[in-house]
Amino acid sequence: MPSVVLYQPQIPPNTGNVGRTCAATGTPLHLIEPLGFSLSDRELKRAGLDYWPLIDLHRHPCWESFCSLRERQGGRLIALSSHAAQPYTSVDFQPDDWLLFGRESDGLPACIHASADMRLVIPMRHASRHQSPGVRSLNLSVSVAVVLFEALRQIDCKSR
Repeated sequence: MPSVVLYQPQIPPNTGNVGRTCAATGTPLHLIEPLGFSLSDRELKRAGLDYWPLIDLHRHPCWESFCSLRERQGGRLIALSSHAAQPYTSVDFQPDDWLLFGRESDGLPACIHASADMRLVIPMRHASRHQSPGVRSLNLSVSVAVVLFEALRQIDCKSR
């Protein structure tokens, strides 16, 4: 089962929605601090509904703490970024992958990008020169769901 990793998430409802997706799929959720909110936040709880007890939740006080766990457990670190070139649909996902998503405001820092085994993008249609500028990114919870469900689909197909 892949794991979802949120690097310093800032918006409680996004993390709540990601938590709900992780609960529904049985996917471990790793939160790398500092968080932009408290886990007791009302908005976080509301977005995650009453599913928080069902989430395999792991908190890491810093990036180094998470890296230590990942090193012990193995698996590829796959960073999702609007700055990557390789589409997420071109990858053969593995059960021990770590799907890493950055902060809502500014994504992942360069040093985190550099430590990833690969960087993937969710391709989006860009506006033509006759229209307004294209969308830069999707909502964090939508991005997690899109990539996670593709990874789970692939892994399920391989296990049959």
